[in-house]
This record gives sequence, C-alpha cells and structure tokens, in this order.
Amino acid sequence: MDQNQWRERKTSIHLSQAKEQIFGPNAWYPFRGLTEEFKRRLAVYPSDFIDGINGHRTMQKLFSTVVFLYFACLLPAIAFGVLNDDNTNGGINVRKVIIAQAIGGIFFSLFGGQPMIILLTTVPLAIYIKVIYKISEELGYDFFAMYACVGLFCQMFLVLYSATELCSLMKLATRSAEEMFSLFIAIAFTVESIRAIHNIFIKNYSGCDATNSDENTTAFNFTSAVIQDSGVLCRRDTSILYMLLMFGTLWLGLFLYNFRKTPYLTRSRREWLADYALPASVLIMSFTGSYCFADIAKDRFKLRDEAPIMRLADIFSLPPSGYFVCLLLGFSLSFLFFMDQNITSAIVNNPQNKLKKGQTQNLDLFVVALLNVFLSMFGLPWMHGALPHSPLHLRALADVEERVSQGHVHEVIMNVRETRLATLIAHVMILVSTFYLIPYPLQLIPTSVLHGLFLYMALTSLSGNEMFERLLLLITEQVPQRKVHLFTACQLLQLIILCAFGFSPYPFIEMVFPIVCFFFLPIR
Repeated sequence: MDQNQWRERKTSIHLSQAKEQIFGPNAWYPFRGLTEEFKRRLAVYPSDFIDGINGHRTMQKLFSTVVFLYFACLLPAIAFGVLNDDNTNGGINVRKVIIAQAIGGIFFSLFGGQPMIILLTTVPLAIYIKVIYKISEELGYDFFAMYACVGLFCQMFLVLYSATELCSLMKLATRSAEEMFSLFIAIAFTVESIRAIHNIFIKNYSGCDATNSDENTTAFNFTSAVIQDSGVLCRRDTSILYMLLMFGTLWLGLFLYNFRKTPYLTRSRREWLADYALPASVLIMSFTGSYCFADIAKDRFKLRDEAPIMRLADIFSLPPSGYFVCLLLGFSLSFLFFMDQNITSAIVNNPQNKLKKGQTQNLDLFVVALLNVFLSMFGLPWMHGALPHSPLHLRALADVEERVSQGHVHEVIMNVRETRLATLIAHVMILVSTFYLIPYPLQLIPTSVLHGLFLYMALTSLSGNEMFERLLLLITEQVPQRKVHLFTACQLLQLIILCAFGFSPYPFIEMVFPIVCFFFLPIR
C-alpha cells in the first residue's frame, strides 16, 4: 500500500465504495485472503532469515534486538505472571506465563505472516482471565475446563473471521482509532505502575502511624523492617527505594534511548547505547537495588509451583449451561483478540515504516487462533499481537535518521530488516531461562524495576503518535488552530470512554471493553 492509498484509506468513503475497498474487485470465496497471503509470504520466506544476517550493521542490529526482545518479553511475562497468579490463586503462575511466552514467540516467528509482530499476554487478557476465574468460582465450575472452553470458542470465531476476510474491515478504520488505542495501551502500562507504587506505600506505611504514637515502641531503624510487639509492620525505606528504582529505571532507560540525539561520542557508539537502553537500565537498577541497598527489604516476585505446568483440561466436565456461558464469553473475547491483533498489524504495516513484503492480517489471525487452541487446552495464558512491543521491535531493526520539517525535528525510518531471526532467538533464550534462570538469578530483579520497565515502554511508544503530539499542542503557545483542537478533543473523549470501560472496578463492565473498541472503528 503506497502513501496515496494510505491517505485514501484514512479519509471518509462513500458506502457504495466500501465493498470494493474492503474485499477488492475480484470475486470473493472463503479462505481467499488467507490463501493469497500464505502464497505471498511463502515466496519471501527464505529471505526472512537471510535478511537477518546480510547487510551493513545487520549483525549488530540483530544482536541488540535479540537482547532487547529478551528483556522486553521476559520481564512483562514475569509481571503478568504475578498478576495472573494473584487473580487465579496460583492456577496460572509466573512459570506458566513464561513458558507460554516462549512457545508463542517461537511458533509465531516460524509460522506467522508478519515477523515484526510480537505476541504477548496483556493487561486486558489478564483482566478477562480474572473474570473467568470469578465466574467459575461462583458457578462451581472447574476453572481450567471453563478457561479451555472459552478459549476454544474464541479461537473458533477467530478462524471464522480469518476465513471470511473480516480483517479487511480494518481498512475502514481511521488512523484516529489506531492512535487512540496505542495511547490507551500506554495509559494501561502507566496505570499498572501507579497502582503498584500506591499499593507498596499503603502496605509499608500502614503501621508507621501506630509506631510513632506508641510510647512503648522499640527503637526505630530506618535501614530495616520494623515489627512492633503488636506485629505492626513499618518499612518506609522499602517504599522510598521502590520509588527510586522504578523512576530510576525509567530515567536511565530514556536517557540512553535518547542518547543518539546528543553530540557525545561517535555516531555508532551513540546508536549502540540507544539500542541497549532497556536491558542496560534493567541490569543497572537491579544491581543497584540488590547490592547497593542490600540491607533494605525489597518486593520480589514469588513462585508458586503447586499447579502442574501443563495439564490437559477436561472440557467435558461442564454442564450444558456452562457451555452456553463459555460461548458468550468466547464471543466477547474474540472481539478483544480481533481488535488488538489487527490494530497492532495496522500500526506495524504503516507505510511510514517502509516494509516491503506485504500485509498478512488474515494469516496472522489464523496462526494466533491455532496457537491459542493449544494454550487454552493446557491452561496457559492466551497471547496476541501486542503494543508497544511490536512497533518497538520494528524500530530496533530499523535505520533511523532525523529530519527537520517546519522547525520541528522528527525521526524517519529509512530501512527495516524484516527478519524472523531476532524473535526466534530471543524466545529460545526465554525458553532456556525457564529451566535455568528461575528462580535465580531472575528472582533478584525487584518488582519496582519491572514497573519502571512498564513506564519506559509506555513513554517510548508515544514517539510518532500524532494524537499525543496534538495533545501537547493544547498546552503549547501558538496561533489558534480550532479544527485541530476540536479533532483532538473528540479523540480525547473517545479515549476517556475507553479508559472508563477498560479500568472499571466491575468485571462485567470490563467484559464489554472489546465491543466498545469495535464500535469506535466507524467513527471518522
């Protein structure tokens, strides 16, 4: 799709043109799009590996991207593992999430259509798993049986969507929807980090008032946990260190990420530092927390291995009414998969990224469905294309130049190495880590560093997001731009509605979040 076609897609169209724009001028038949995309991708499949080793600075880019993906996929997997562990009472634990990440990454890197897309379990999926667990507890169903049935129904709908080329409906989606959803994901990462730091202060400051008011309290030591005779815990130092490590990870990561814009060192060394911003910040702040502040108690993720890693679910143990509930949940979940996967694909395939091997939305959705059938049956967390990891993966493999336009400096992608090797190697390393690096040394990484990583990915994903840039215009002194501000205000209203459903404290309201996303597509 060239630049003119991209602009045409983003402008309003007449309903009489919709059918031809969505499905094309040729005759339609089931699995047509899937077959065409498979043939097109098969023709360039060998080059997906060759392009990872040929070319100037390609090996350097490949190595740095592998390291980036290793940390960018493993650390969120640990964080989401902790979240799912709490939500399911250990049913889906940290080790399961990491194994699912490794299996999904390897499978999609070999059989997926667009190798730039990175699969992850996400915050909305974790919320949905929590809803299923609560419903299974209330109705007295086996959680894993219900989880598997919901997953199977969902994947059945996804196969139907890919067979009927429903992904082509994304051609009607405006850039507004993509920017808004990308910004929502950044907000979701930020909200999770803010919740974490709020909870740690509540937890460690809860006993401090009692400590100060108790005349018989023991001597207060600011370098260690204090437990009174009454059992009240006061650890101000832990909370302060948590905040220091979280924001320290964010600051150091952003400093190294933006180092390519500085005049220091040579250009190649600046690029090298920017490429390794994420792993360097995580390792440095983990070392700082574990060894420089060794006397201060720190929050670390815990492993609960009571549940077997892979257990085949007994889907026939549910009553007939249970299958109907699973069908409804699976249908709603399919909207979430459809939206997340296709919006991620649309952002990755943006013509500004200058990819050359074509789009494969239907093939990608079909492969994701096959993968999640396996994950559902064995009680592993679901996965789909994720933001901001996919565009960040693309930028890690790209050659980027700075351009000046109307007094503003912006980055332009010149070339992208479209290879499967980075994703494949990184997830093989994650699989090895499951058996040799857990619990130690990975358990030495404080959870504060994990949430600092979330903030880093949230802020770096805003680069190039025009909605975010226009939001900044609202607080920038300039000549009046009424239409621009009105358009931004409309997008902001949609984003607020999206956040209201996505972060609702009521699980049944969160269930309709995917449908709300889908209804935003026609808004132009």
